[in-house]
Amino acid sequence: MMTDFDETIKYLFRRLPMYQKIGKSAYKDNIGNIVNAVKILKKPHKKFQSIHIAGTNGKGSTSHMIASIMYEANYKVGLYTSPHLKDFRERIKINGEMISKDYITKFISKHKFEFEKINMSFFEMTVALAFNYFAEKKVDIAIIETGLGGRLDSTNIINPILSIITNISHDHNNLLGDTIEEIAKEKSGIIKEKTPVILGRKQQDCLHVFLQKARKLKSKIYFTNNDIKYVSDLTGNYQKENIATAVQATWILNEKGYKISDFNIKTGLLNTISNTSILGRWQILSKIPIIITDTAHNLDGIRHNVEQLKDLGIKELHIVFGIVKEKKIDEILKILPKKAKYYFCEAKNSRSLPKEVLFKQALKHGLKGNIYNSVSNALNAAKENADKKDCIFIGGSTFVVAEVI
Repeated sequence: MMTDFDETIKYLFRRLPMYQKIGKSAYKDNIGNIVNAVKILKKPHKKFQSIHIAGTNGKGSTSHMIASIMYEANYKVGLYTSPHLKDFRERIKINGEMISKDYITKFISKHKFEFEKINMSFFEMTVALAFNYFAEKKVDIAIIETGLGGRLDSTNIINPILSIITNISHDHNNLLGDTIEEIAKEKSGIIKEKTPVILGRKQQDCLHVFLQKARKLKSKIYFTNNDIKYVSDLTGNYQKENIATAVQATWILNEKGYKISDFNIKTGLLNTISNTSILGRWQILSKIPIIITDTAHNLDGIRHNVEQLKDLGIKELHIVFGIVKEKKIDEILKILPKKAKYYFCEAKNSRSLPKEVLFKQALKHGLKGNIYNSVSNALNAAKENADKKDCIFIGGSTFVVAEVI
C-alpha cells in the first residue's frame, strides 16, 4: 500500500507509460481500459456535467478561460488539462485549487492493483483519478481537455453538454495522420449526438469533416466571432481566438440554463491567471530586460510567437530554444527570425531533440548561436548577453518552458 505522495508520483511516472514522456509507444488505438476503469469506479463520469475540448492549439487557454468565467459566476468548476509544467496536480483542479496530495495517494493506493490488471497507462489512470475526484466533490461542471487527438482519447467516454474544437494544424502526425483532414477526423471524434459543438477556427481545408460529422449526429455547429471586444490577462496575440471561443461557450451555456452575466465574462477573462494559476502562456518572467516564455511547440503556435515578437519594438532578440524529436523541425526552424541570437539547448526529457542535432539543423537555416548543456545555462548566457532594451524569449517545447518558470 502506498502512503507517501512522492512514492505515488514516482509510481505513476516510472511504471506507467505516458505520451509526454516516452512518445508513440504510450499511444493506444482503443479506449477499452478507461471503459473498464470507470466500471470499477461506478461510472463517476456520469455524475457531473462537462464540456469537452479538443484541438491542436489553444485547448489549455480556452479551458482555463471558461473555468475562470464560471468561477466568477459562482459555480464549482472542475478543470482537467494536460500536460502539467511543474506539478502533477496542475492537471486536476477545482476552482483553481489543485487536487490534494492525500487524495491522489489514497486513490492510487486503493485502485492500484485493479488498474494494473487491466494494464492502464499513465494517462488512463490520471483521467480516472480526475473523474472520480470531480464526482466525489460534486462539481457543478467539469471542463475536460483531451490529451491527444479526440476519437481515441481516454477522456472521450464523457457525454458533454458542449464540445469545443479550437483549431486544427500539424502536430503529432505520427499518431493522428499526415494531413489536416486526417487530424480533423481524429479531433471530430469528440462530437456527440445532439450536442452543440463550437469550432474555434473556420478552416476550409477541414471544415467539411466537422460539418459531415455534425450533420450525421444532428449536432449544431457554432462558429466564433473574433471581432468581439473582450480582453484577457492572457496577453498572447493568439489568445484573441481563444477568448472568442470561450465567450461563445458561455453564451451557449446560458441557453442551457446556466446564469453567466457579461460582468462574469469580463472579470473571468481578466482574472484567468489568478483564478486558475495557468502557466506558460506568453508569460512575462522579467521586464528589464523583458523575458518571455510560451509553451507553443508546433508550427502554428510558434508562428504566432514569432509574429508577436516582431511587434515588441526591442533592440535585440535572444532566443533560448529546444524542441522534441517528433516535430517538423525544418519547417519550424525555417520561420524563426534570422537576426536573433540563439541559445540552443535540450530539456531533461528523453523526447528532447539532442542540442547538437538542433544546432546543426539550425545552421542550415541561417540561424546563429551556440550550444548549452542545459536550459538554465542557456538562459543564464542569454541574460549575460542581453541589454536592458533587449528581449529574451524561451520556447520551442513545453519541457523547456517547465524548466524556467
